[in-house]
Amino acid sequence: MNKNDIGYNSFFESERNRLGLGEFSVARVTSESRGAYKVKNENGEYLAKITGKQMFEAKEREDYPAVGDWVAMKDLGDERAEIVSILPRATMLKRKHGDKSRLKGKDKTQVIASNIDVAFIVESVGRDYNLNRFERYLAIAKNGKVEPIIVLNKVDLISKEELKEKLTQIQNRIPGVEVLSVSAVKEGGENEIKKHIQKGKTYCFLGSSGVGKSSLINRLLGKSVIRTEDISLYSDRGKHVTTVRQMYFLEDGGIVIDNPGVREVGLATDAREGVEDFFQEITTLAEECKYTDCAHVNEPGCAVLKAVRSGKLDEEKYSNFIGLKKETEYNEMSGLEKKEKDRQFGKFINKAKKDFKKIGHKDY
Repeated sequence: MNKNDIGYNSFFESERNRLGLGEFSVARVTSESRGAYKVKNENGEYLAKITGKQMFEAKEREDYPAVGDWVAMKDLGDERAEIVSILPRATMLKRKHGDKSRLKGKDKTQVIASNIDVAFIVESVGRDYNLNRFERYLAIAKNGKVEPIIVLNKVDLISKEELKEKLTQIQNRIPGVEVLSVSAVKEGGENEIKKHIQKGKTYCFLGSSGVGKSSLINRLLGKSVIRTEDISLYSDRGKHVTTVRQMYFLEDGGIVIDNPGVREVGLATDAREGVEDFFQEITTLAEECKYTDCAHVNEPGCAVLKAVRSGKLDEEKYSNFIGLKKETEYNEMSGLEKKEKDRQFGKFINKAKKDFKKIGHKDY
């Protein structure tokens, strides 16, 4: 296996030379767990760590290696290595991370994976099915310059008529994005995905817990490498099993990354461009608004609201756009601005409670 087989190309070689890192070996990060990394190149796999200097100089989470990164490294022997530098990323999937950060007080943006060619955005046809969530993931993919493909999994659980209805809903709401219908439990159910996988390209699976991402990757690998659990009869959902991001190499040459599922994926601080890019229809309409700073909520002369009222623009799509737009604006605020906004909202809630009590709503 050479570097090209695991995703290396002229972009990374050019950046390596530009940064003067030609004396070091390069390797790709295949997994990360608690500050320890596994990296792989044509010579094998290594357990690697970053230097203390890199930790000290890191200003945000993006300054740490992520699964999919290409790094310059020193071979320390005994299958161990030291990561000297992270090569610039060609593409990147990231989200807002709500957990406690190693970078206390810093931006809590988490890199999901880097240098991805295609993101397979997976939902099941059961309770997980949600067009708003598809749009959220698609905005994240657009923001990272990653091509998205929608994967509708577990289609064996519904009738052909129900499947056709769901496909029509997706195509009407999200035109221009390819949609695959698959079943991880059926023999050959992964074939539609396999058709889109090419040697040396990297694919990331995104989606909530229990939608079948790991099962689909097991199918692509042709063996049960990733642990999965049965679907709960009560919730119609698989249980969350994947706990770390991990890269796998297919026999046909493709590279896939499995991700832990999460219930909600927050937009990263700089996701505004991705939202505007994905909702291009609304962005174009906004150019016709009377006011350049139109928020598209209740302003007179708003071309977006006019399109909603006339039926030209889907009302649910509009509502989701407004929600994601507000989320990005809030994320862009400074800490002091957020505190003030939260304080004002708290005052509004307290005043509303008092007003209700005055008119006799004692049980509010």
